[in-house]
Amino acid sequence: MQIARDILLHSYRSMRTIREFEERLHTEFATGEIPGFVHLYCGEEASAVGVCAHLGESDTIASTHRGHGHCIAKGVEVEGMMAEIYGRSTGVCRGKGGSMHIADLARGMLGANGIVGGGPPLICGAALSHKLLKTDGVAVAFYGDGASNEGTTLESLNLASVWKLPAVFVCEDNGYGEATGASYACAGTQKDRAAGFGMPYFECDGTDFFAVYETAGEAIAHARSGKGPVMLHVHLARWYGHFEGDAMSYRASDEVAQQRMNHDCLSSFRTRTTGAGLLDGASLDDIDSTVRSRVDAAVQAAKAAPLPEQEDLMRDVYVSY
Repeated sequence: MQIARDILLHSYRSMRTIREFEERLHTEFATGEIPGFVHLYCGEEASAVGVCAHLGESDTIASTHRGHGHCIAKGVEVEGMMAEIYGRSTGVCRGKGGSMHIADLARGMLGANGIVGGGPPLICGAALSHKLLKTDGVAVAFYGDGASNEGTTLESLNLASVWKLPAVFVCEDNGYGEATGASYACAGTQKDRAAGFGMPYFECDGTDFFAVYETAGEAIAHARSGKGPVMLHVHLARWYGHFEGDAMSYRASDEVAQQRMNHDCLSSFRTRTTGAGLLDGASLDDIDSTVRSRVDAAVQAAKAAPLPEQEDLMRDVYVSY
């Protein structure tokens, strides 16, 4: 599989941005300055980037409570995201959504979602719009193995198949629905579930960017061609707890250390591309430095930005009713 150099560089930059953004949030959250909950995406970067590499501006995605990586992969600016997480008026949702509800409709990001299984129904609506308006667009729902047991997800799989919608259901399986092992809580397999709704099934290693990129390309092409929805089952690793502050007592003591050592999508990407002469280490080092500086600046700008005005908060409440 040949991937153009500019796509490789863009993909590495996106994965590195997600990693730096999340690692910095891990540090900043410990200071107590960030309100609400934070759910980190570290270790899963290849999934969001490998999928979104095949999406255009008119394509749409919906995410989960662990949505920072999907936002960045779809092109949402980190400055607005960081301000949003800090609850500042310069945030992409003017500081009213926070970490779990970031959205940027201009980028085709319909929103992270605090409701488990809340994204798939949104994607059915978006996919129906693409179909009726003949936009050639696709809609992608990212959801976890825990959400795969929710009625909203199963109903969405059924509706998408009945209406032959251009939808892609990406099950990001990190092995845990919060603190419950997937093998304990999920009957059958995701492949069985896809077959139950007459839906093509694709599967890949989510810690390998190239595996995700290739498999997602096939899945998205199928949906975009008008043949109906597909399921993409991505196996990956979650390096932090379900939420910041999770003691992770349900995991083996060395589990995360082994994942970081042996299944780091960024490390394997660098090794593979430089080893094959596709990219050079200096270019990747430059990206690392640039991304680190950008994230640092985003944090400083967020801390200095004003909180939303009370009048704005009340006006939005009235408008919503």
